[in-house]
Amino acid sequence: MRRLVPEESFCSPVAQQITKDPFTLDFLAIDSDASERQLEERLTNRIVQTLRELGRGFAFVGRQIHFDIDGDDFYVDLLFFHAEQLRYVVIELKTTKFDPRDAGQLGFYVSLVDDRLRINDLHRPTVGMLRVADKNETVVRYVLAGTRQPVAVSRYELSAADAAALPSEETLTQIATEAVQRSEPND
Repeated sequence: MRRLVPEESFCSPVAQQITKDPFTLDFLAIDSDASERQLEERLTNRIVQTLRELGRGFAFVGRQIHFDIDGDDFYVDLLFFHAEQLRYVVIELKTTKFDPRDAGQLGFYVSLVDDRLRINDLHRPTVGMLRVADKNETVVRYVLAGTRQPVAVSRYELSAADAAALPSEETLTQIATEAVQRSEPND
């Protein structure tokens, strides 16, 4: 069978250099009510351990970094700066399995940080990392084969008990839908 996308091309070499896969998050003690926002909160509350897990050279810039683009609001989950490589690193968190649309969102944020924060003469291009609960390596290869941006997709690991306690995507969607409906004014 002919391979359409070489296996080694599924993640940018630059992004892969600074990406651990899997990304172990046992120290966060995530429970059954964990959402992407809670995962992000736990990572930032335990920043020293998060930085150790990321590896040498990372400096925390912030979470939910706001960008206003012509009146539209966008928020980067986590933003780091890699001191050794002199580049920004965007980390997007997903509590679900990798979806090709996630790569588009990450690419958008990488471009945004490159345009709004990066100093071209001083910093190297921004790198994007997508942290997902699970991934299909073949799907990831196909999605990332068409991008020229340095991005990588890695899985994070939870303990078996923590993983079993997490609600399904459907449950989280239902909870979010109900919350939105409750907050909408009645006509």
